[in-house]
Amino acid sequence: MSILITGGAGYLGSHCCVSFLESGHEVVVFDNFSNSNPESLKRIEAITGKQPKFEHGDIRDQAALETALKRHDCEGVIHFAGLKVVGESLQDPLSYYDNNVIGTHRLLKALSTVGVHKLIFSSSANVYGEPRALPVTEDHSLNPGNPYGRTKLVVEDMLRDLSASDSRWRIGILRYFNPVGAHHSGLIGEDPLDVPNNLMPYFAQVATGRREHLSVFGNDYPTPDGTGMRDYIHVVDLVQGHLHAYEKLAELASPENCFCVNLGTGHGHSVLELVQAFERGANRPIPYQIVGRRAGDVAESYADTQKAKAFLSWSAERNLEDMCSDTWNWVRKNPLGYEPDANAED
Repeated sequence: MSILITGGAGYLGSHCCVSFLESGHEVVVFDNFSNSNPESLKRIEAITGKQPKFEHGDIRDQAALETALKRHDCEGVIHFAGLKVVGESLQDPLSYYDNNVIGTHRLLKALSTVGVHKLIFSSSANVYGEPRALPVTEDHSLNPGNPYGRTKLVVEDMLRDLSASDSRWRIGILRYFNPVGAHHSGLIGEDPLDVPNNLMPYFAQVATGRREHLSVFGNDYPTPDGTGMRDYIHVVDLVQGHLHAYEKLAELASPENCFCVNLGTGHGHSVLELVQAFERGANRPIPYQIVGRRAGDVAESYADTQKAKAFLSWSAERNLEDMCSDTWNWVRKNPLGYEPDANAED
């Protein structure tokens, strides 16, 4: 039996495919390449020696989902597919509700139709909004401050309602903090198709000369150096958390058939700390300019990781230096991402 990974060709999804394939699972990638590249599937095979199965489709296409689930005899789903840029969600909230909420609804309908009831959902620490206390625990109040976060919370509520209505469901909700880094091989990594919205790929483009400088959004936050502090987690640690969570589903029993867990390191690092760590990892300067705060950002956020350790027997193993050096390894080998004939080393 196989596991369907929606958005499996993307940044998180491709790393998740590697983790699950290396653990002996069969995986099926379901992706429309709206924010990913088919080359990543070849790289997954190069790393694991196993070719992931693939179905081209949009998460909002219920019929295509049902076909993929039945064709590959899928037993469960890891659900990454969706839009994920806070600023963009403020400008175009309807697209976010369409992709993230309606798309997940279509997926759940497809799963119900074919009789598959195991799901791991890619949620976000954005559902907490401005932290009232740190570290952020799973029982923190939920008050997202932007449409992206609200779509994640709507889906979480939908999953909780679904699991309560039908004891056959086994659902894990994973709230990510800030995934960064790349596979240590340098074969897969984050490859934004447009202007990067996350720090690491922006650092990378500055380091390779594609951009003149990094914009640091605000230096007047109530943090030690005035810049925003986040819980950065290595993408390989993150997807290992998915593997632990998926295996945990088999142990669940009704009525406790839906769980929610933070995935983070439990430590915050500022933007300027990250700049300095990346400069060390790449052995080159990262010019930056301070600009105004970005709408929807919070001052400081990092995870309480006690539940992940106790419930999933999982904790992050890689540090900030690993995140930066692995990102640089990916970038120097792939200065233009997955573009053909773009690989290079200096």
